Amino acid sequence: MTLAISRPGQASLSRAGLRSALIALCLTETTSYGVLYYAFPVMATQISATTGWSTISITAGFSAAQLIAALVGIPVGRWLDHHGPRLVMTAGSALAVLATVMIALAPSLPLFIVAWLLAGVAMGAVFYPPAFTALTRWYGEHRVRALTWLTLAAGLASTVFAPTTARLLQEWGWRNTFLILAAVLAVVTIPAHWWGLRAPWPALPAPALTRADAQATNTPAAIVRSLPFVAITTGLSLASFAAFAAVISLVPLLLERGLDTGTAALALGLGGAGQVAGRSPTRTCPDISTCVRGPCSS
Repeated sequence: MTLAISRPGQASLSRAGLRSALIALCLTETTSYGVLYYAFPVMATQISATTGWSTISITAGFSAAQLIAALVGIPVGRWLDHHGPRLVMTAGSALAVLATVMIALAPSLPLFIVAWLLAGVAMGAVFYPPAFTALTRWYGEHRVRALTWLTLAAGLASTVFAPTTARLLQEWGWRNTFLILAAVLAVVTIPAHWWGLRAPWPALPAPALTRADAQATNTPAAIVRSLPFVAITTGLSLASFAAFAAVISLVPLLLERGLDTGTAALALGLGGAGQVAGRSPTRTCPDISTCVRGPCSS
């Protein structure tokens, strides 16, 4: 049976088109997170040692990039609603390559930080949020399975790129390593986004509002200001802060304890393997979409 999703005014999304989009995003998310996120903690100690820039300063630049990515997500989301992911994610990939090259060649700390801020703009266009939006719109009721495959694949970003970065770092130094990773980013993500995300973009579904919904209690603005929304946003932010702090600090901490860079990077990579194991459907629940709709019957 051929899987196809049709909506009024839109061409049918074929099974081949859906599969191409999913494969492309699995490749690009793994590569983007590996280069733009997981490579930095592996190289941070050597960057500080060879440049004389403090670890606090270079980490501040990297952290600022995460904040920029969050802010950029707002206009990126509006673009996605109306135009789809192909152009914005391809442009984000090109910008990510440019930013990575700038990081590698930065002659001073201020330019290094500026390059990371530019990388933050790229992150907002190529990380999970736009990819999740694309798969959710394209796959419709089948979105849970697609999103599961994407997170399983991209969960291996640290497992692949942390040890690879450590090996390159030992052979080439941090500047050349960033240049090599920029080349990988260019070869994998730019063509994958441009050619893999060509499926027709379904029209934005019209909201089904009742007269009560039209009142202030259920509008997006009211929901954003509501206590449940604020509470869950605060909780997720604090949890993410703790997790990200652990990821960024792990390799430098292990190096201070006497481990070599390769072993410390391997420890970081094992975290990615653990994420994949935690995200995998269990044997007692072979179809994760069933659990989303209700209790597992198998």
